[in-house]
Amino acid sequence: MSIDLSDSRSAQAHLHHADGSPIRVLVVDDENTLTDLLQMALRYEGWEVKSASTGHQAVTVAREFKPDAVVLDIMLPDIDGLQVMRRIREAGNETPVLFLTAKDSLDDRIAGLTAGGDDYVTKPFSLEELVARLRSLLRRSRALIADTSDPRIVVGDLVLDEDSYEVTRGGEPISLTATEFELLRYLMRNPRRVLSKAQILDRVWSYDFGGTSSVVELYISYLRKKIDAGRKPMIHTVRGAGYMVKAAE
Repeated sequence: MSIDLSDSRSAQAHLHHADGSPIRVLVVDDENTLTDLLQMALRYEGWEVKSASTGHQAVTVAREFKPDAVVLDIMLPDIDGLQVMRRIREAGNETPVLFLTAKDSLDDRIAGLTAGGDDYVTKPFSLEELVARLRSLLRRSRALIADTSDPRIVVGDLVLDEDSYEVTRGGEPISLTATEFELLRYLMRNPRRVLSKAQILDRVWSYDFGGTSSVVELYISYLRKKIDAGRKPMIHTVRGAGYMVKAAE
């Protein structure tokens, strides 16, 4: 694993809360050597880091520490990372999660994402890559200062605020996870434009999952249940081409 992160950090802005306090990251892995390396790399970013070596400990620490992001190994000695993720989600915590695992099968990737995770890194990995992925997730998070001068995106009666991470349709608030928000933002930034599954994978998840189009289909279905349920549809499938959002007619 690469440990030299000086070049990557100097080229990017320091990420922090709106009040200037450090980003909080929870690292969950039972390999002490790996945990030490991750903590070192993340602290180099100026972030506050806590760790857990078991699933039960992770749930407890997440409740008390209230992290802005979680790096979560799927294979843990007691309960697995997917169960940890579910318990965190059941507690109403929508903190972005980066799954970490030695497994490399398509089923494991999909399982990690559908459990509520926002990204996925397979061991062995570069620390630079992991930090870059984590920074990408954090930029979507409501914990950070938005870097846009015009935070509101409006399509018909659907409004997305990139500063507050609030979404409304017809004035009614809609609660989204970090990944659902990023997917909707991408669609709304390209109204009436058909976006392919490959384009969505590359933009929303920052890399190609090896053709796992079912992940895109799943998250589109999540958005439809929240955005279009009981209303005229705004999210449309263009068969054989992709998806687009447009004002309801």
